Amino acid sequence: MEESCRAESREQLRDLLEHLYDKYNREEFIEADPISVPHSFSRTEDREIAGFFASTIAWGNRKAIVRSAHRMMDYMDNAPYDFVCNATETDLQRLHTYVHRTFNGRDFADFVRAVQGVCRKWGSLGEMFQSLYERSGNMATVLSEARKEFFSAEHDQHCEKHFSSIDKGAACKRLNMYLRWFVRRDGRGVDFGLWRRIPMSALYLPLDVHSGNMGRELGLLNRRQNDWKATEEITASLREFDAEDPVRFDFSLFGAGICGYLKK
Repeated sequence: MEESCRAESREQLRDLLEHLYDKYNREEFIEADPISVPHSFSRTEDREIAGFFASTIAWGNRKAIVRSAHRMMDYMDNAPYDFVCNATETDLQRLHTYVHRTFNGRDFADFVRAVQGVCRKWGSLGEMFQSLYERSGNMATVLSEARKEFFSAEHDQHCEKHFSSIDKGAACKRLNMYLRWFVRRDGRGVDFGLWRRIPMSALYLPLDVHSGNMGRELGLLNRRQNDWKATEEITASLREFDAEDPVRFDFSLFGAGICGYLKK
């Protein structure tokens, strides 16, 4: 009897996750979300860089994030790849007036320098992430190695807090969101699916306060702290519902929050 109840509960949870995934994973979702920033470009290289900067500042109010990310693109002459590849120190000085919460203009300049170094060494951000995955076959290793590559350029230590350290146990929410954008593909028009050399099954949930609380409410997460161990736990739970594409349920947890599931 107890096993039957658990199975029924699991099927109800599956139905809820599938319903919310279908409801929110659609093009109408794009406009109000930070993913709208890379969607405003057509060239892959521009999308990768626009997406990286938009995801870097993606904490707090979504409307404010989207506005601030579009301002970043304005600073880069709305040609992010060309700007990053060709930026001089004079160009970087112009970025110092930018600010989004604790991400200031000097952080912005240091991040452009870092991405410039990645592009000169690897050709693009996508090539770096995909090559690092092919070396290890492990996304946790990729996140660790990518951070080392990124900060091999000269930079002020202040900017380091804006690129999460998995080696220090961080949940790496914004990096995992960025990877979701460029790895996931389902033909629905939200995620880009441009990085084909990384399987969707390797991705981890972009865990934050809201998805963490929702995951606990739905029985997907027991760990109380939102750190890398929690990211592993909730992603493992979601893999039980879809081993090939577990992170698609990021839309479901978002949707559950929007629908006020916790208040019901």
